[in-house]
Amino acid sequence: MKLNNSTLTQLDSRVHRPSYLRNMRKHGIVHIGVGGFHRSHEAVYTEQLLQKGDGNWAICGVGLRESDRAMQQALAQQDYLYTLMELDHQQETKVSVIGAISNFLFAPDSPAAVLEKLADPDVRIASLTITEGGYNVDDNTGEFNLNNPDIIHDLNNPASPCTVFGYLCEALARRKARGIKPFTVMSCDNLPHNGQVARKALLAFAQQSDPELYDWINIHVSFPNSMVDRITPMTIPEHTQWLADNYDIEDRWPVICEPFMQWVLEDDFCNGRPDWDTVGVQLTQDVTPYELMKIRLLNASHSAMGYLGYLAGYRYTNDVMNDRRFVSFIRNFMNNDVTPVLGNIPGVDIEAYKDTLIQRFSNQKMADQLARLCMDGSGKIPKFLTPTIQQCLSQGLPLHRLAFIIAGWAAYLRSQAVDAIQDPMAERLKVAVSQGSSISDAFLNLEDLFGSELIASDEFTQLFNTALTQIESQGVLDMLEALNAQAVQAEERQHV
Repeated sequence: MKLNNSTLTQLDSRVHRPSYLRNMRKHGIVHIGVGGFHRSHEAVYTEQLLQKGDGNWAICGVGLRESDRAMQQALAQQDYLYTLMELDHQQETKVSVIGAISNFLFAPDSPAAVLEKLADPDVRIASLTITEGGYNVDDNTGEFNLNNPDIIHDLNNPASPCTVFGYLCEALARRKARGIKPFTVMSCDNLPHNGQVARKALLAFAQQSDPELYDWINIHVSFPNSMVDRITPMTIPEHTQWLADNYDIEDRWPVICEPFMQWVLEDDFCNGRPDWDTVGVQLTQDVTPYELMKIRLLNASHSAMGYLGYLAGYRYTNDVMNDRRFVSFIRNFMNNDVTPVLGNIPGVDIEAYKDTLIQRFSNQKMADQLARLCMDGSGKIPKFLTPTIQQCLSQGLPLHRLAFIIAGWAAYLRSQAVDAIQDPMAERLKVAVSQGSSISDAFLNLEDLFGSELIASDEFTQLFNTALTQIESQGVLDMLEALNAQAVQAEERQHV
């Protein structure tokens, strides 16, 4: 049965579905970058609000890149409905049809339609999942890259932009000219201080475009920081087939995810917001400690599992977590390397949180692809791991596991052809890890990835070189055994 508005009432009774009239809901949110994570996270929280009767916050999706065309076409053919499958190895899979997205504009086909939608007074939030690289920050300077050809195009052609900043800036200019309050720009991307990053980028663009608009945005537009969390693997044909076999639903692009989801959001909105706090979103005045907790524990562990697990011959997270050596290593990494430098997280039991992470990583139904976790290391490592390394260095804490993880990344890069490395810095990384015996000089001297403190550390360099040699001669699993044994011995010494 094809999924669309007309078949909603015919679905299996086990399927949760919209109970509201979708065509009566206003688009209060425009979301740019509709992918699996948005559809498993923000759209689900919003769906829960719509189910409660708040009809002002339906979502209009927007795709800016050619790669978004397939998603737009798939959803358009099923009235923008899609199926969410929550996979839990301890319970039956929960299946829901989500209706929060009720339109999806493909910007390359009609820039004018997207600009006018963003300028619509009903729209009060423009949310983003454009990936870490989408913010156009120069890796070397940390500043907005005004030399990007697409940015130059948008500054010269404001009515037909191609970047998110061109669209947001022109839409805000139209709202300003028409006397319409601005929308809040809400980043849902997985990077520290995502709201501040979005603010800095948009203001840099606006300053080049129109100084008066720059001042107006600077004063009137809000950019709340947020911490977002829900593991959402890529959908594969087996998921689509399972849905058809078990629920008789023909969905062109369902979403799979874990049952757990979390959203900590700064309560800073310039034009109203949904009552997300009534459906489980935690509103706060400062999201920073929650960001650090999630990025340094969950995301850093994911990177370690990705590179080291791949080198060990595994291809899915559940396979990694079926190996007791990896479970012990990840827990030791969280306990002994991250927790001592994390600081206090208000209202959070860190030990319980780490227990939850191990359970989530071990979900046997998820089978998250390690290839996904290995993507974009140059964008992840500086945020997820480098700060922990720098703090451990400054406090004289052990570095063995951290050096092992970084060596695992280098070994992974060495093992892959450059066109197989999914990273915007692929060529530069491949050159750096191809330097033979001088790899540490070339690789660890990438200051924009590792910082000057690590470059100056002879101890870390020696540990890195030793770990890389052992990974490539003995393999990852023997190294895991040795490091886990060291952790046990260190704990025993503490209790003597």
